[in-house]
Amino acid sequence: MSGGKITSDYASVLRKSSLFKDLSNLELEAIVDFLEPRSVKDGDTVFKEGDAGDEMFVATSGKIDAWVSQTDGTQRRMFELGTGAFFGEMSIIANESRSATITAQGDLELLAIHGSDFYRIIFEYPMIGMKILKVIKNVQNTWLEQTSRHLGDIMRWGETARRRAISDELTGLYNRRFLEESANERFGNGVGLRSLSFIMLDLDKIHEVNSAHGMKAGDLVFIATAGVLRSATRGGDICARLSGDEFAILLPDTETEEARAIAEKIRQTMASIKITVPKTPNGEGATEITVHASMGIATAPRHTDCWEGLQLAADSALRQSKEKGRDRVEVAE
Repeated sequence: MSGGKITSDYASVLRKSSLFKDLSNLELEAIVDFLEPRSVKDGDTVFKEGDAGDEMFVATSGKIDAWVSQTDGTQRRMFELGTGAFFGEMSIIANESRSATITAQGDLELLAIHGSDFYRIIFEYPMIGMKILKVIKNVQNTWLEQTSRHLGDIMRWGETARRRAISDELTGLYNRRFLEESANERFGNGVGLRSLSFIMLDLDKIHEVNSAHGMKAGDLVFIATAGVLRSATRGGDICARLSGDEFAILLPDTETEEARAIAEKIRQTMASIKITVPKTPNGEGATEITVHASMGIATAPRHTDCWEGLQLAADSALRQSKEKGRDRVEVAE
């Protein structure tokens, strides 16, 4: 990085930067002696992340790249700044080390302002200092707004990703993974001391609905079923779609008879609602259908003392429900 003196055409050079845009020619003339020209070759480093910062810079030609270290030791390119941009000011203002590594993208011409000279300008020429600080403040505010929006986007993306990781995309119910993790956590925390009921639910003859009305009809039935499960359960209950027409409900602190009452409410509601679906498999027209559900219930610690046993007991009760004619609720023996 080489230095030099400001030449007679300093005004046009300085006006390339937003930092000096509000200064008059007389004001520019007053600060010209505080500025030191620097030349940086393509790929060279202006300063490194973690360095002590005692200068700020203005790019009068060329572009710079900003890099930040990742946890694995690699460097990530964060942003690019072009002619007129200034950088490095926060190390002077906040007396902090450099937050990024700055390199030249092509040959670069800079004006450097030492920290002591920066404060001399502010104290010796307060009107000039106010104008410069106003520009810095506005740029920092813009960066903060952009960062805030970026962080907001990341948070929203993270929340969406989290929901997708634990939810069934079609119905919005929890998925099998979340259900099993929740159940395992409860058993691990000593569920044997508290009742935990589990309902397994299958829709009766859903394949006939798909054959007569198409796959879209099946999806509409699944969505309607999810609505029934939500309306019939409580805030702490976990309703999940396991796969296809298989659903399940985990009922914390719930004895068998209370679970049976919830299951009966679901069964009766399913039998009473009309679901609008396409009339034909190719989607023409519309018609209303009714779909019934078969359910099996098991309760810990009454029937088992582990999650695997609870699933097997509820599945066995579900098979009994189907064998006895469907559209009914059976409890594990």
